[in-house]
Amino acid sequence: AVVSTQSTGRIVLTGGYLSPADANDDNTHGIGNDFECDPLMGTRTTRNWGHEISNIQDCPLSNCYNVQLQGTDHDPGSHLKSGPVYGNYALYISDTAHGFPDPGTALELEISPFKLWA
Repeated sequence: AVVSTQSTGRIVLTGGYLSPADANDDNTHGIGNDFECDPLMGTRTTRNWGHEISNIQDCPLSNCYNVQLQGTDHDPGSHLKSGPVYGNYALYISDTAHGFPDPGTALELEISPFKLWA
């Protein structure tokens, strides 16, 4: 995760640029982004720059007018540009897993032992 002065990316893409914590350069791209927020307080300062998925790119604040995004799920900021979606993304979180199955393994949904419905 990234915590900077006014920008945040919840998950940074491998191979992308990770801005220093004190930088306000809007150049960290990944999943769950917002370029106008206070990540330490969990608040947004505007509703212009939020976007779910952006591609790896070198697009710093000072000269970037074409931030390439995946899909159309984003705020109306003038520099945010909709683009194709390259796949589906999922996060798997576990308190007990010691590893993850190899690529290509079929995953199953595991439901806790208590009954969820009548």
